[in-house]
Amino acid sequence: MTTIVPRWEWRTFGSDFGAAEGVFAALEPTAIQESDEVYLRTESGPIVKIRDGLMDVKVLQAVSPEGLEQWIPVMKEGLPLAATDVSKVFRLLEISPPPLDRDSYTLDQLLSEVFSPHPRVSAVPIHKRRVRYMLDGGMAEVTDLVVDGVPMKTVAIESEDPNDVIAAVNATGLQSLVNHNFVRGMTIIVDDQAERNAVIDVGTNSVKFHVAEQTADGKWRAVVDRAELTRLGEGQSPNGPISDEAMERTGKAIAGMVDEARQNRARAIALVGTAALRTASNRDEVIEHIRKRTGFTVEAISGEEEARLAYLAVKAEIGLDRGSLVVFDTGGGSSQFTFGKSDEVVERFSVPVGAVRYTETFGLDDAVEPDVLASALAAIANDLSTLDGRPPPEALVAMGGAVTNITAVYHKLATYDPDLVQGTVLDRAEIDRQIEMYRTQDTESRRSIVGLQPTRADVILAGSCIVRTVMEKLSRETLTVSDRGLRHGLFRERFDT
Repeated sequence: MTTIVPRWEWRTFGSDFGAAEGVFAALEPTAIQESDEVYLRTESGPIVKIRDGLMDVKVLQAVSPEGLEQWIPVMKEGLPLAATDVSKVFRLLEISPPPLDRDSYTLDQLLSEVFSPHPRVSAVPIHKRRVRYMLDGGMAEVTDLVVDGVPMKTVAIESEDPNDVIAAVNATGLQSLVNHNFVRGMTIIVDDQAERNAVIDVGTNSVKFHVAEQTADGKWRAVVDRAELTRLGEGQSPNGPISDEAMERTGKAIAGMVDEARQNRARAIALVGTAALRTASNRDEVIEHIRKRTGFTVEAISGEEEARLAYLAVKAEIGLDRGSLVVFDTGGGSSQFTFGKSDEVVERFSVPVGAVRYTETFGLDDAVEPDVLASALAAIANDLSTLDGRPPPEALVAMGGAVTNITAVYHKLATYDPDLVQGTVLDRAEIDRQIEMYRTQDTESRRSIVGLQPTRADVILAGSCIVRTVMEKLSRETLTVSDRGLRHGLFRERFDT
């Protein structure tokens, strides 16, 4: 009996694969095949297809940390198919078979008498034109499909060695795309499901996650939009290493988001890191740790790029089309500023002014005396000296966890409402009121404040002080709050074509 060696597989679906098309065009095909096949579609379970007169069934044996899937053949029987084998197919599908009145079944009999009448099974006709290549030790297959009358393409890469699969995927430039096996991809095509994509923003304080779906009018509707505090920059000195503990909990959170993106059938994931990652002395180690946990590589973007993407999000969502505009985004490790006029970006920069460092330096996670608060404000003002002497902008927009939590407290939101937060106007008096409230309470007491995320209770005082100082430096009595941020700007740039 032939020994079956299971292979690790990666697959994606789409109508166009960009630069990867050129990669494949430069390769010499090892085989070209055309076939008409029938796949059985169910809610879950194995991959079941009929091709070349054979009933072919594969079951999922393992999933690697990078999201590769290992499928193993468990049936390859010729037609007509014995009734006992028909029953076996249903057992593998974990579905009760219908009454079987024949000893064996031809293809037409299987379709008309067994599968098509069954309420939990549908038979999907598929035409394939498969072109195979060898690429970095893996076998790549580019297939033109017609799935139940709908044209589509799929790229698959497989090998016995998962590292060969990853290397081949990277060589094609398709590493930002999510692995979807044939059954999942077929379901998306047959149901004409709208395209979905995801963004993961790895910040110093939190990891933000956004999945959106394209609507019929070409716009994007949020499916998931949330953040998880992982404190990647906890205890990190300037240009120092990220701790093993912070790396582990952040990697775990990202892995969960990648799984959630896959379950939400996202086609691609854009994954970027900001201040803590770009300045860490062990940045490469952290990036590799996340890649091994998720199969995706974090891109450490510059502060200037971070600022530009935040500005893009504001221009798209707030609707401030005229006059001078300053957009700033306060984070755990840095703050980003973008100065613009109408649609033109005039200047953008990042400064290492983040809530985590001032919290740790001045003990702002606890109740503090007025003189300690004054020292913290003075240090923030000194570190924001690059804002000195600038003319007041006609509009000031703030984003980030600090200002959205300030806004939620202002509205007394027991449940966060992004649409209510979006566009809220806050004045200095409200910021000062909240600073004084936080100054007189320790972290535990702050957690009872309605609207404040309990996980931000320790850094909210420092974040509020940064917001207050920016307003003072730019001579603005009010600011407009944007719930949209880097992740929304990145999403628009990567996916809003």
